[in-house]
Amino acid sequence: MLKQSSMPVSLTERSDILDVLRGFALFGVMMDNLFGFTGWGYLTDSSREALSTWPADGLVGLFEQTFINGKFYSLFSLLFGIGFSIILIRNEQKGINPLKIFYRRIFILLLIGAFHLFGLWEGDILFLYALIGLILPLFRKCSDKTLLILASVLILSPILLDCIYMLLNGKPGEFLEKIAFRIDENNGIVGDGYRDYLYKDGSGWQEWRNWQESGFLYRYSYILDSNRIPKVLGMFLIGFYAGRKMMYIQLENYVQLFKKLRLWGFVIGIPSAIACTYFEFFQKQIPNPIGIFHTIFYATSVVPLCLAYVSVICLHWIKTKGNSKLKVLAPMGRMALTNYLMQTIIGITLYYGVGFGFGGNIGPAIFVPIGLAVYALQVLYSNLWFKYFNYGPFEWIWRMLTYGKWLPLKK
Repeated sequence: MLKQSSMPVSLTERSDILDVLRGFALFGVMMDNLFGFTGWGYLTDSSREALSTWPADGLVGLFEQTFINGKFYSLFSLLFGIGFSIILIRNEQKGINPLKIFYRRIFILLLIGAFHLFGLWEGDILFLYALIGLILPLFRKCSDKTLLILASVLILSPILLDCIYMLLNGKPGEFLEKIAFRIDENNGIVGDGYRDYLYKDGSGWQEWRNWQESGFLYRYSYILDSNRIPKVLGMFLIGFYAGRKMMYIQLENYVQLFKKLRLWGFVIGIPSAIACTYFEFFQKQIPNPIGIFHTIFYATSVVPLCLAYVSVICLHWIKTKGNSKLKVLAPMGRMALTNYLMQTIIGITLYYGVGFGFGGNIGPAIFVPIGLAVYALQVLYSNLWFKYFNYGPFEWIWRMLTYGKWLPLKK
């Protein structure tokens, strides 16, 4: 038997439900990231309340924090784990070493993420996914039961970790924050000056580069402080489990599971999410002991609601036998990398001083509808793109570098 060469998933092999979920995840990720691009997260309470759109801004912000924040990066993590399982299974079936392909793919994602993180926007998630993904193959021999146990432990581990931080009266990201402070002082970003640094009159290219010089340090300080790494790895493992069971191909066999996840995801997730929002905005954070309640409710809200959202879509997909109107999101999911990077470019262009400078003094009641319009535009151009092309532009480059083969971009 001849050894087959490794190739990316063909167009006929793609799973529409996975692409729909990717397209849906991009919606939540963009809504979440808008609170960073627009500078809303840097405004003081008094500045927010002074806006003409208050208190509508507060209500929109509370809704986003409760039902969107964290849930959609969890969905992306889940889909990443499924993607790993697909690479593993397809290449093993062909007698090809899947780890060679996987690590090449991860390394290229790491480079793309580094460009995004250091060159464009500190809120990047690709670099972190690639770093954590490097250890994912260590779990490929685990049994299904072990995967689920490990995933549960990882997702709940922040509760124990934050208890330790309380006892030590410190957090792991403090050293990165101190380095970032020193860089900001050298660049003239002092005191509350950071709040409007990217948005004030005259802010341009130099301010953007100064911001980026320390931005990744603040970002990874937050990632460490919020225990993001075990959470993401836990969702990777759940996704790997789901992919190994090929749930995305055999959805009908898991109707009862999806119904249970939908029920308990909402029953547990919604009250916990409301409580999490309360402690996020109105109480103290770790290392203050009260902050442990935020950690507990975050752990019991984000993943349950993520799985509930996924289950709602999967049950709808089963009911419509794949002929759902949600199929309009599939092209967006097929070029998820391109659309994710485009969201950054659009966000910087619209809201930073280096672009049109609309950020810094607008609230969610204005920028969320703008975000919805941008998302609709992305859905539209993604559908148009695939009438003429086989891959999204960044996906095309990523696949060719991964497999070392020329792939026809045009149909």
